[in-house]
Amino acid sequence: MTIGVALPLHNRIDPTVQLTREAHEFGLRSAWFGQTFAYDSPSLAAIVGREVPGLHVGTAAIPVFGRHPLLISSQAQTAQAATGGRYHLGLALGTKHLTETGFGIPYERPITRLREFLTALRQLVETGSAEFHGELLTATTPLPATVPGAEPPVPLLVAAMAPQALRASGELADGILPLLAGPRALAEHIVPAVTAAAEAADRPAPRIVAFVPGVVTADVEAVRQTATETLAFYEQFPSYQRVIGLSGAIRAADLAVIGDEDTVAAEVRRYREAGATEVVFTATDLGGEADRRRTWKLLGELANA
Repeated sequence: MTIGVALPLHNRIDPTVQLTREAHEFGLRSAWFGQTFAYDSPSLAAIVGREVPGLHVGTAAIPVFGRHPLLISSQAQTAQAATGGRYHLGLALGTKHLTETGFGIPYERPITRLREFLTALRQLVETGSAEFHGELLTATTPLPATVPGAEPPVPLLVAAMAPQALRASGELADGILPLLAGPRALAEHIVPAVTAAAEAADRPAPRIVAFVPGVVTADVEAVRQTATETLAFYEQFPSYQRVIGLSGAIRAADLAVIGDEDTVAAEVRRYREAGATEVVFTATDLGGEADRRRTWKLLGELANA
């Protein structure tokens, strides 16, 4: 099992590079970046991967609405070439509110769009060309779309947790990026669904990259309160409400791993036993810088145990 961290996007680029150097020095295997309306995450990942040799970098995740497979392929292949094959592309369905408010386009038929996006993108990253004509998307290559050095083909991962998205991901992607899906939800619902879909499509076993909010701290009560306030954002979305419930929790913060080294290490083992092939800790700064470094130190030790 590999262990990584997701980095916040509120820093300038140079401090972000320094943070990822620190993560690598602690022994962490990967650094992941989200996608909002600010930084372009594949570009940021390419910079970081170039500056910190040996560290895997990824985006988690880019919404398929408002993007096109040809453009995402160019970004992803460029990042793959820049990092020497250490880039991982995460895609997401996004949300109705952000899609319609930000892009002014209707949030319609998301699963169909995801399927078509993955089908066209798979052609592009594996062959450098595409000839795809779907109901919602067209992707063809009158000019070559290969980026020299973008090898192996960029892994395609999806922030999928609901049944239809899991089915599409198992059939068409290389794995999933579940967030706030506890061990119970992974073991009983998510891993079986995506694995069965991959098997039916005669694809390799999917990667299960579990994103887990967590902090090693002595001040559990204060950090738990901060987590409750910070993670409440996710509780407004039905997909997260569903997976939080399937995990046996009520609030998003109930799934945050907060405690001493033994507590956090035990939870990492629970995720592994539930089927996670990789664990990425997020929100590690909830308790401040000292706790973040304490958390990263432990995770690095676990990654190299």
